[in-house]
Amino acid sequence: MRLVDAISLRSRRRKLSLFLELMQPDASTTVLDVGVDEVSLGEAGGESGCRTHNFLEERYPWPGRLTALGLHHGARFRERYPHVAYVQGDACALPFPDGAFDVVHSNAVIEHVGGRERQQAFVREALRVGRRVFLTTPNRWFPIEVHTRLPLVHWLPEPLAGRLYDLAGKPWARDNHLLGASDLRSLFPVPVEIHNLGLTLVATT
Repeated sequence: MRLVDAISLRSRRRKLSLFLELMQPDASTTVLDVGVDEVSLGEAGGESGCRTHNFLEERYPWPGRLTALGLHHGARFRERYPHVAYVQGDACALPFPDGAFDVVHSNAVIEHVGGRERQQAFVREALRVGRRVFLTTPNRWFPIEVHTRLPLVHWLPEPLAGRLYDLAGKPWARDNHLLGASDLRSLFPVPVEIHNLGLTLVATT
């Protein structure tokens, strides 16, 4: 396993432990996981080459209580996780009624949905359909940009950072909208606790 994958895997294990500690789910808890991928743990794919997608589905003790939402058609996901309900949809307009889930979980998705208005919609929808929310995102103020593995570039003005992403062969990184702790907090219209794990920020309600 590459070093970057090992670091990512360790981060996901830490977040899962925090999720279980803070949300305290049991066999009756309904959980919506927003932003799953067709590419799963250990599989190559995706623009960033991440091999640690769908970690919750791989390790959650009660997969039959999970509902997963993604943008893709889901055939590959359903084949790998037959006990997890899959729904195709937009994270900023969730196709579920108010209070449909005990917990809404989302790992490193909000930075991909668009600018501030879309991020606010993402948070509003999570709060609408879930009684509690557990949302993670890479920390903008961590010196390594986790999607590109490039140091410090994401601290530069956007036009300059964009040119460097292009030179590095990672033009898709222009579309990432990273958040610091205060940025993440400001997206929530309700009280929220921000946990700074260094590489990652976790917002919980």
